[in-house]
Amino acid sequence: MFEMINLHPSKEFRVPVTAECISPDVFQGKSCQEIEKLEIWEGNKQKRLRELFKIEDTRKEKHEKEVSITILGNAGKIRRIGAHMKNGAIIIHGNVGTHLATEMKGGTITVKGDAGGWAGSMMKGGMIEIHGNAGDYLGASYRGSDQGMSGGTMIVHGNAGNEAGAYMRNGLIKILGNVGQFAGSRMRKGTIFVGKTCRGRVGACMKNGKIIIAGSLESVLPTFTIDSIKNKVKIGDKDVVEGAFYRFLGDINENGEGKLYVSKEKNPQLAYYEKFL
Repeated sequence: MFEMINLHPSKEFRVPVTAECISPDVFQGKSCQEIEKLEIWEGNKQKRLRELFKIEDTRKEKHEKEVSITILGNAGKIRRIGAHMKNGAIIIHGNVGTHLATEMKGGTITVKGDAGGWAGSMMKGGMIEIHGNAGDYLGASYRGSDQGMSGGTMIVHGNAGNEAGAYMRNGLIKILGNVGQFAGSRMRKGTIFVGKTCRGRVGACMKNGKIIIAGSLESVLPTFTIDSIKNKVKIGDKDVVEGAFYRFLGDINENGEGKLYVSKEKNPQLAYYEKFL
């Protein structure tokens, strides 16, 4: 049973707001007065949470139960919501800024809008569902790191940008719309599913894992070799996508054992690969 706390942005933010404190783990066990005093940054100015949000605490008193935070309003400028969270829930009724759920370990986050870049970066567990679009680097590593998403599940109902799942080490990313370039680049393990169009260089330098393209793909990197045609492909532990799929193995440049599945029906330009089977 969750304890409910609602946050209403007090204005339309013009500069980025860094709000790592907006997390069920931080709110849990604190009184409303303690929550109001949490530190937050608006641009380069440090403020208290109460200065930027109206806080509606539906609890009768402070408890130790898991907390559900609902943000009612435009959070498109707010960064690092749910960073490092381990339990509880966050529901955002609108857009949300960059670095959502950085290194998330557990709990659930639901976005009823779009999410900025780096959503779920280096995620380790839990569940993120984005009902709009996601920016670049979904579930990817940060620059200079090779530790991408290593657990949990992300579902994007819209489109995603470039380098989704870069350096991915485990977990599941489902993008029901289109995705940009370099999806699954340097992937080590896990599964990426793309429902519609996938731009070029998918799976570049991947060593292991599974990428499934149910829509169109202009071309497959020459460092992948066709292996077989499959009638269905498993997504995660439960879901299965039906239909004929070309299966490619690679990236050979990395001595990779990754599996790239591409819809045969949506990609007639790949038919010439069949002569190599």
